[in-house]
Amino acid sequence: MTGINTPELEDHWDLVLKPQREWYSLRLGEIFRYRDLLFLFVRRDIVSVYKQTILGPIWFFIQPVLTSLTFAVIFGVVAGISTDGIPNFLFYLSGITIWNYFADTLVKTSDTFVVNAAIFGKVYFPRLIVPISIAISNLVKFFLQFVLLLGVMLFYGFLGTDIKLNFYYLLIPFLIILMGVIGLGFGVIISSLTTKYRDLKFLVNFGVQLLMYCSPIVFPLSVVTKNFPEMKLILLLNPVTSLIEAFRFILLGVGVFDWLYLGISVGFTIVLVFLSILIFNRVERSFIDTV
Repeated sequence: MTGINTPELEDHWDLVLKPQREWYSLRLGEIFRYRDLLFLFVRRDIVSVYKQTILGPIWFFIQPVLTSLTFAVIFGVVAGISTDGIPNFLFYLSGITIWNYFADTLVKTSDTFVVNAAIFGKVYFPRLIVPISIAISNLVKFFLQFVLLLGVMLFYGFLGTDIKLNFYYLLIPFLIILMGVIGLGFGVIISSLTTKYRDLKFLVNFGVQLLMYCSPIVFPLSVVTKNFPEMKLILLLNPVTSLIEAFRFILLGVGVFDWLYLGISVGFTIVLVFLSILIFNRVERSFIDTV
């Protein structure tokens, strides 16, 4: 049926598309109805990256290993930065593992509108499915790297390294969800802004690298607290700082674990989610005309 949509004709349509007016609407019901498409996007994101590579999924392990080795040599051996008694390689691998999930989610969702403009312009589906699928597919990569981290922990444990176990392991999924949501929120905001300001995408990779060196990846927070106490508050303004420190504390027994800092990160995440929803819903109405 063709023609102008009127209240009398709407009953004859299977689906009626209307402008999204509520800035706060997540349309979770729609996302659930399109869950099959969501899983297809997840599969696409996983397969497409390494399908035509020689080593395939082995790259999931090579990247954190090489990065950790590089950090161990540069920051551990040459610079002599303390790792709170943890072997350099294990210390850096623990930080890189959780950081990669955040960084990959942020970078890959930061061009959602631009990269998928052709699909968005041809067929309707909830647009949030695309960035959500990226966050979910990155969980597969994180899980594999987390298994690698546990293997390295066992190896150093057999060598006699004192790894202090604690009872906070149940918090690890919560920390990962927070890291993913923060990366997703920032990525959605950047993606929404790049529909009009394309040069922002050139700053994303640089900004993520800069943020990494402002996070306790190559140094523990205790070093900053001891040598530069005035910088501690600045580092804690980084919402992922407390999450990385808590993750390392749970696994290795070193780091700063503070419920107040975690609460601040949770509050920041909630505000970020609402802000990203607001911007995303506003841009979604007319982005196809500007991309």
